[in-house]
Amino acid sequence: MSNNFRRSYKFAAKTSLYLTLFMTIFSAGFLIFSGLFSMKLIVIYALSCFIFSFLIIQYRVEFFIYKKIKKIYENVSLLSSTTLDPDKMTLTDMTTLSREVEKFAEGKKLEIEALQLRDSYRKDFMGNISHELKTPLFTVQGYIETLLDGAMKDKKVRKKYLTRAAKGVERLIYIVRDLDMITKLETGELRLNKENFDIIEVVQGVFDLLEMKAAKKNITLVFDTDYEPVMVYADRDRIQQVLTNLVVNSIKYGKNDGTTEVMIENRSKNKIIVRVSDNGEGIEKAHIPRLFERFYRVDKSGSRKEGGSGLGLSIVKHLIEAHKERIFVESTPGLGSEFSFTLKKAKKSGKAANKARIA
Repeated sequence: MSNNFRRSYKFAAKTSLYLTLFMTIFSAGFLIFSGLFSMKLIVIYALSCFIFSFLIIQYRVEFFIYKKIKKIYENVSLLSSTTLDPDKMTLTDMTTLSREVEKFAEGKKLEIEALQLRDSYRKDFMGNISHELKTPLFTVQGYIETLLDGAMKDKKVRKKYLTRAAKGVERLIYIVRDLDMITKLETGELRLNKENFDIIEVVQGVFDLLEMKAAKKNITLVFDTDYEPVMVYADRDRIQQVLTNLVVNSIKYGKNDGTTEVMIENRSKNKIIVRVSDNGEGIEKAHIPRLFERFYRVDKSGSRKEGGSGLGLSIVKHLIEAHKERIFVESTPGLGSEFSFTLKKAKKSGKAANKARIA
């Protein structure tokens, strides 16, 4: 007799045995009292009682209890990824069914918690994006209404207000453009033009571009050492954008008279890792898991004064993942932060491999 068979009919067999014992004892007492007691008759009676009880109980469990419970479970599980496993399930195994229902309930609990977390992020995102769009919109609206109310007659005021309104529109375009880029990255519409190039040259170009911005806070942009050319295989423009966003972020949150440093290390035979570190204010541990969310800001008041779309780190993450690479964050409050990402080393198969357009 197989384990499945024993498990399937265990409930009916046990219950039938209890009923048979009870009925046999009762019947034996009755026969003794009547003077008709016979061991052969008792055995036949007990066997008949057991078989009859077993068949009735088995039928009742199978068709009136178990199947209804199983039907309810199957109907509910149609709405979930947690389904009944027919290989583990036997027709009348209530123990296995209970275990499967418990697993189903646990799965639904985790799913509900995940949905609640997503809903919380959604609410934060909607609040953040409404604030980011509302500020420049109201600024533009305020200046234009002031001009329409008569301020346009004054040439100096008109020029000043139109200039400020133009900056507000420029900020709106900046936000929408970055959102459009993230959407294209997520949907795979944005194509990467991969080629071999020197990452040292790109970093130096970013330093030159942001030198004036860093000088306003007296922040020094440096390499940790003198590097020979380090050839990588990636989309040059997109990696330049990644480095620009990381260095800008470092300057934004760096302390006055501080340093932003770039390091490049061999991670493996085919990979390098680029590190952008600073000795700024650092980031609390609680904020790190959400740093790459759209519009998420650690310092909601101070960072907005610095400008930007609030999408810089989100774009960095999407661009690095589009290259099928990884990005990391390490930070200690009061000591500084380090953002690092991996890149593939340059191909060495000649000019034919120098450029490749991928989806």
